[in-house]
Amino acid sequence: MSSAPRTIFHVDMDAFFASVEIRDDPSLRGKPVLVGGVGRRGVVAAASYEARKYGCHSAQPMAVALRRCPHAVVLPSRYEAYAEASARVFEVFDRFSPLVEALSIDEAFLDMSGTERLHGPPRRAAEALRAAVREATALTCSVGISSVKFIAKIASAMNKPDGLTEVQPGEELEFLDPLSIGTLWGVGPKTEERLRAQGVRTIGDLRRIPGQTLERWFGEHGGHLHALAHARDPRAVVPGRDRKQVSHEDTYAVDVVGETALRRKLLSQATRVADRLTAKGIRGRKVQLKIRDTDFRTETRQLTLVAPTSEAKVIYQAACRLLEEVELEGRCFRLTGVGVGALDFGDQPRQLDLLAATAPEPDDRGERLQDVLSEVRRRFGHQALFPADAGASEREGSAGGFTRSVEDDD
Repeated sequence: MSSAPRTIFHVDMDAFFASVEIRDDPSLRGKPVLVGGVGRRGVVAAASYEARKYGCHSAQPMAVALRRCPHAVVLPSRYEAYAEASARVFEVFDRFSPLVEALSIDEAFLDMSGTERLHGPPRRAAEALRAAVREATALTCSVGISSVKFIAKIASAMNKPDGLTEVQPGEELEFLDPLSIGTLWGVGPKTEERLRAQGVRTIGDLRRIPGQTLERWFGEHGGHLHALAHARDPRAVVPGRDRKQVSHEDTYAVDVVGETALRRKLLSQATRVADRLTAKGIRGRKVQLKIRDTDFRTETRQLTLVAPTSEAKVIYQAACRLLEEVELEGRCFRLTGVGVGALDFGDQPRQLDLLAATAPEPDDRGERLQDVLSEVRRRFGHQALFPADAGASEREGSAGGFTRSVEDDD
């Protein structure tokens, strides 16, 4: 087995959603653009770099972003446009490496090891990749290069937008040492607070702490932090990891109260998730419910089906079963979401009975019907052939709130 250092790219599109909007409407160029929900409880899905200068960023309440940048142009999300652009981007990635690990709609790891004779040295290959993405999509991306997977991801953010940062083999510690401790994978706000209380402010500070001490502070996670601080990350680039979950969630302009109203929301969301699964030709085994009340208490529940499905009815039934585990009395809800994970990209026999210990022969009539319904909605819009039980407002979306069907961009 070769001991030569790996060459790993992390490629991240620049302000992806906002950049697609600006590309499609050049009059927006140079203006602060916010993509997301425009209602009272809207959330920013993406902010252009002009908007970021004012302190706007993704996952921020739209009201806060507009206070910081009152003259921003606010646009609703157009997920079909983003998905189309993403498909073109990943077509480019596939031309450069057979080992592409997608992290989200707009970023991926590429293992470029052994491609030098085809694409040249890493920096030249990265320049060619960026040019190919620009030619295919009229969008820019930033690339990080390293022999260590997590360092490539950190590097890609160093010179955004339209940037390229290469960390040469042997220079990993020099690159990491001055960076803020919060830059390191696995260091969230609570861990960062605890480390700073111990005088640890940079990754270099962390590296000088014995591993046993970190394990005493953080348990097994301390050993993980010790390894990363020493630039040790043997994980391979895993092709075929498209997305961990297909989900749809809505933040509502008007609070949702009561089980009946919540079930209507879940039916709408299960239908949209099923349509997206069907469009991709994939199914999932795990169903997840996400729900947030007006006190910002967020709960998630999940269950595992007997076999993967893409049928809206099965997803909805599972979501309703999970809803039964949530205390609803006296609470108002501002967000619900339904997701399907443990995705299956193959052709295993389909089993549609929910949580059945035993089942008859696989019956795919439900999913064949789902295929037809999803295609009708794809061609004529989500309002076509939508479940009557969902109600008019659910057929039309989140009614002034914010809808998210794909992962946010950076």
